[in-house]
Amino acid sequence: MSTVKAESFRNITIVGAGVIGMSWAALCLAHGLEVTVTDPAPATESQVRAGLAAIVPTLEELGLQTEDLTAHLRFEADLAAAVAHADVVQENGPERLEVKHQIWATIEENAPAHALFATSTSGLPVSEIATILKQPERLIVGHPFNPPHLVPLVEIVPGKLTSENTVEQARSFYTALGKKPQVLHKEVHGFVANRLQAAFFRECVHLVAEGVVTEQELDELVTSSIGSRWAVAGPFQSFHLGGGTAGFAHFLSHLAPAMEESWKFLGSPTFDETTVKLLSEQAEAYLGNHPIEELAAERDRAQIALMRGLQS
Repeated sequence: MSTVKAESFRNITIVGAGVIGMSWAALCLAHGLEVTVTDPAPATESQVRAGLAAIVPTLEELGLQTEDLTAHLRFEADLAAAVAHADVVQENGPERLEVKHQIWATIEENAPAHALFATSTSGLPVSEIATILKQPERLIVGHPFNPPHLVPLVEIVPGKLTSENTVEQARSFYTALGKKPQVLHKEVHGFVANRLQAAFFRECVHLVAEGVVTEQELDELVTSSIGSRWAVAGPFQSFHLGGGTAGFAHFLSHLAPAMEESWKFLGSPTFDETTVKLLSEQAEAYLGNHPIEELAAERDRAQIALMRGLQS
């Protein structure tokens, strides 16, 4: 059984029981931790238990413990009570600053002084969220790439006042969960992985909207070229290798002007009515006959096989 060894991370409170929250709960439980889930929604417990059951096969494939997975799981609708004994608070609430402020004010008032505070915002600067705190140095962004129980990345983003101790606490916690945390050097809207994804997807939408390729053709094109390449070596290493023995400098001297010229022709699509209709119709024709659960299971199996291949 794989467990998180650091005793300082024994009790985990998951705030928000949506897709991200359920995934965090599953990963923490599979590492033998005590997990409290808090969410004001009345159907929270039934939804989380159903979600965990669906995640179990993936956890087993990862070699994690799933027997009696929910034995150390409890639910507490009252946020103050839910964080009273937390060593880590992983918040995944609504992406609205005023809601984050309400949540974190309550957490700080009721959580132990040693607890790690992590927010899973996708774009709100942690410095803005932390303005409500008496001790803003305690808060950090812990932003996973979905789903957290499977994809290794967690972006750790300190705010202007976040302490180095908090950064190291977060790094240790996520590493103990088997994640690959990356600490960003400065706050930036959307962080890094989401910005890259957004930039890439913008051109995907442009190419489909312009009729250059269909959605299915584009997906196949990506997975058979850039996707598999970047899983092994990122953009900079790939282009360094593309420069031959002289490396990245040689690549830039020969191809940078042409690449810079190509940037002028990248699209700037909008999700207007026509584009949304086109994208939705193609997605339905391409994927609509397959249940979401089936597609997700296939994706997870392939993701695990890829991760194992990279590890070996």
